[in-house]
Amino acid sequence: MRGRTWLGAALFLGAQLRALWLAAAVEVHTAREVVAVNGTNQRLKCTFSSSSPVGQQLSVSWNFQPEDLSSHEPVFYYLKEPYKPPSGRFKDRVTWDGNIERNDVSIIIWNLQPSDNGTFTCQVTNWPDVYGTIGEVRLRVVQKVNFSEIHFLAVAIGSASVLMILVVIAVIVCRQRRRKARDKRLEVADTE
Repeated sequence: MRGRTWLGAALFLGAQLRALWLAAAVEVHTAREVVAVNGTNQRLKCTFSSSSPVGQQLSVSWNFQPEDLSSHEPVFYYLKEPYKPPSGRFKDRVTWDGNIERNDVSIIIWNLQPSDNGTFTCQVTNWPDVYGTIGEVRLRVVQKVNFSEIHFLAVAIGSASVLMILVVIAVIVCRQRRRKARDKRLEVADTE
């Protein structure tokens, strides 16, 4: 009986330690998909959360997997300072745009090309949190924005502007009516 109790306690402790380990992992957050126009620049946002304070050993790796599923390519690396790739398709086309103090490890890709279609991965390690999720961003580079997307954006901005104008007009009209009613009451009170 005593052996079973010890075994049960060991299993319980193991489950608790596993739960603590999973809770201590770095969590990485990215947009699932980004669409950008050919020849433009695009910020690939990547943020993280860690159960440990951000330390000097924090490292960030950005990699790229083309749509044709050829080999992964390094895009960017950060350890105490940003390191641009010395060669490859992203040489002189990638810039650090993160802020470690705000848990932001984003980058900007310059002069996007159709060959940049693929999946970018963002991996963060913050010792002792060395395990965790890897953020993925699927980038689609298009020749031009579809008319429907521009139309939708114009309608949304136009509708919001009209709504704001109507609210301002309603507030002004209400204030004018209150002022006239107050003036009328004061006038009646003065004549009595």
